Amino acid sequence: MPEARHHGRPAAPGFASGRVVTLDMAVAERRAGGDREQEMTALRAAVVKAVTELSALAAEADDDAAGILGFQIALLEDDALSEPAFAAIASGIPADAAWRDALDDEIAGYRAGEDETFHARAADLADLRDRVLDHLGAGAIAPDVTRGSIVAATDLPPSRFLAIDWRAGGAVLLSEGSRNSHVAMLARARGVPMIVGLGIDPIRLAGEALVDATCGELVLDPAPATRADFEARRRSHEHGATQAAIRIGDPAVTADGVAVAVHINVASPDELASLSPAICDGIGLVRTEFLFSGGSLPDEEAQYRVYRRLAEWSNGKPVTIRTLDAGGDKPVVGLTTAGESNPFLGVRGVRLSLSYPDVFAVQLRALARAACHGKVRIMLPMVTLPDELEAARALLDKEMAALRAAGVAAERPPLGIMVEVPAAALAIERFDAAFFSVGSNDLTQYVTAAGRDIAAVADLADPLNAAVLRLIRLVVEHGHASGREVSLCGDAGGDPAAIEALLRTGLRSLSVAPAALAATKAAIGRTDLGQ
Repeated sequence: MPEARHHGRPAAPGFASGRVVTLDMAVAERRAGGDREQEMTALRAAVVKAVTELSALAAEADDDAAGILGFQIALLEDDALSEPAFAAIASGIPADAAWRDALDDEIAGYRAGEDETFHARAADLADLRDRVLDHLGAGAIAPDVTRGSIVAATDLPPSRFLAIDWRAGGAVLLSEGSRNSHVAMLARARGVPMIVGLGIDPIRLAGEALVDATCGELVLDPAPATRADFEARRRSHEHGATQAAIRIGDPAVTADGVAVAVHINVASPDELASLSPAICDGIGLVRTEFLFSGGSLPDEEAQYRVYRRLAEWSNGKPVTIRTLDAGGDKPVVGLTTAGESNPFLGVRGVRLSLSYPDVFAVQLRALARAACHGKVRIMLPMVTLPDELEAARALLDKEMAALRAAGVAAERPPLGIMVEVPAAALAIERFDAAFFSVGSNDLTQYVTAAGRDIAAVADLADPLNAAVLRLIRLVVEHGHASGREVSLCGDAGGDPAAIEALLRTGLRSLSVAPAALAATKAAIGRTDLGQ
């Protein structure tokens, strides 16, 4: 076969080579089925097995993957999803046909709706459809993904990505997809090269492949000269990554001598097992959703133990712990509202916490107790109005008083907010917060009206959009004027291509995934703000 080149958008940088494995599969033959009661029982059992499968993946997740998987689990556990299938079974249709038809209708509805948020969920629904069909014995036969394979698909739900062993290398090629999608975020965190938006049927991607995900180029059946050039670029990239890793413990300083604090984002203490606090300036974001993804609400003692571990690991450096950021695409059974027409604009973040003050109070108490063991700071997500900050402050004051009255050791942590709602950024001077942290992921999608998982608008969901940068600068200038720290904890902080633009807004504090720490510091070192 002659050499063929294809170009897409880089979603997770890196180089990879190997054989292409296509995950898009043909529909399997339908099974004969039994009587109606047997078919209903079979479908219920298949759904339970799929939930168990996803829960096992979530339990092993070491970052915000657990929260992403929670969305799929919540969908499966919602009776509204399976009701049409059970109705079809009652009319005499076999379980697999009933489930496939019901989910195909749901997927078509998600893709056809006007709300772009729901377009992004079609891949999750397709994954749920196929998982349940597998357990009904009617799923298509999935190809083996051997270690080091180049995986090609139309799109890839997070659960499928997490089920693949990436330790021996490999890469992801998507004909659709977005660099701001959840699966792209997972790929970057794990160092798996990914190209999205290739715009070619994955079935056509076969044979030996060279993947340069730093520039978005795919070469199939490469000529010897192309392979030699590719290997030279790969060695150069790996040498740069190695040098950056060697200097990972050095302070981050721009080429013209400007110091920049670089913190890490974590979702579980398990992520810190192989890391030293010496490599960073502290923890800039702890996602606490993993504590709420097990099907029951964690009690105060369980939360306190986790927060204390984080504080003690940091060894005197600040630990910024975000209160529960459920809602949107991170549902929590028993708390979040099912069936919202637009969950990203619904009851999520601090809105949800204030709706459940008893649950919120437990988290605040645990955080205050953990503050005795380190520099714990509390950060509120999705804040829109100053009244929300003040309501949270009042509840924290109330719980502090209760802890002291009971003789329980506690310290009042500083209370800051995430700036991810444009209304908060535009009126930042109204918020009496101890610190501010820009959440670039949500701020970008709200400012640009472009969902992070929507391939068709992926180019619009750009954190370097002038309007997004202007809002970040506005927050930074207020922080400087009022003497309050402003950081950025979104995905953009770990993107070397975005570092210079972010620093030119005045930002001097970033928080990134541990896997992005070395590259972020290296990018800071290459930036000359004096030019």
